[in-house]
Amino acid sequence: MREASFVKQNKEKWMVFESALHNNAKINPDDLASYYIHLTNDLSYAQTYYPDSKTLLYLNSLASEAHQKIYITKRESKNKIVSFWKYEFPLFFKTYHKTLLYAFLIFMSAVCIGIVSTLNDDSFVRLILGDHYVNMTIENIENGEPMAVYKSGSNIGSFLGITINNIRVAIIAFAFGVFFSVGTMYILFSNGIMLGAFITFFYNYGILEKTSTIWLHGTIEISVIVIAGCAGLVMGNSFLFPKTYSRRVAFTKGAKDGLKIVVSTIPFFIIAGFIEGFITRYGEQMPSIISYGIISCSLFLIVFYYIIYPIKLNKIYKSELNKIK
Repeated sequence: MREASFVKQNKEKWMVFESALHNNAKINPDDLASYYIHLTNDLSYAQTYYPDSKTLLYLNSLASEAHQKIYITKRESKNKIVSFWKYEFPLFFKTYHKTLLYAFLIFMSAVCIGIVSTLNDDSFVRLILGDHYVNMTIENIENGEPMAVYKSGSNIGSFLGITINNIRVAIIAFAFGVFFSVGTMYILFSNGIMLGAFITFFYNYGILEKTSTIWLHGTIEISVIVIAGCAGLVMGNSFLFPKTYSRRVAFTKGAKDGLKIVVSTIPFFIIAGFIEGFITRYGEQMPSIISYGIISCSLFLIVFYYIIYPIKLNKIYKSELNKIK
């Protein structure tokens, strides 16, 4: 059967099932099981005869949503918040690993530009970070306290202010995706250049090792900004590349998916804010083994939750799906 005929024959059935899932409609268990069996059969057929097709991508996505509704509903009813971060989000986010890679590459390209530009032009760092910040940091370096800026203010005040600001940046990175992803790319690019210029500024003064203090909180903070950028790209790209959906439906779905990604970052921003407010200020007095231990644990936490865990959970899901087949 040609793919177009296959889609035409089953499209109405898929749309009914998709509508029920997206609108959280109460479906009779027998009907739900029947829909799911038909869906997995169609998915198996598409895998065999239409590999790498848009139809296969669509059915994979729909089967994933159906699986979550069937197998996770009981867990969610007990604790929806825990279920979101433990099951729903990781299963869902695996779909956007490639988008996360694009966000990371955009950010790292900007970091490299910031490094090269600052190495070749001393005035570049002032253009990016501003004269006030540069002059203040130079004064702190001359006074033997390059990280003095992180010691100002109260612990709780710093924690709250930093956390709120970081969440604001994440929301902006996501919201700017509405401008066909270009806005989000700008946020990622500008933050990457700032980071590259900042690191090289300390390198030029021969105190690059002091930046380990900043990475205490910066490891999570920077990583999650990239993830928020991924959310913006998800929303923007959904309009540019609607796949099998209309642009309106694709954009609505992309906006919801992007928002879900942003919501997932909030606990991590809280952790980063806590570290910056209560720990970073003591970083210079802290033994290196503790500093690098915190940095390593922070990096592992991000990589595990956003990359390793979704891959593992999806493998479990596929294994269960194959058993049903």
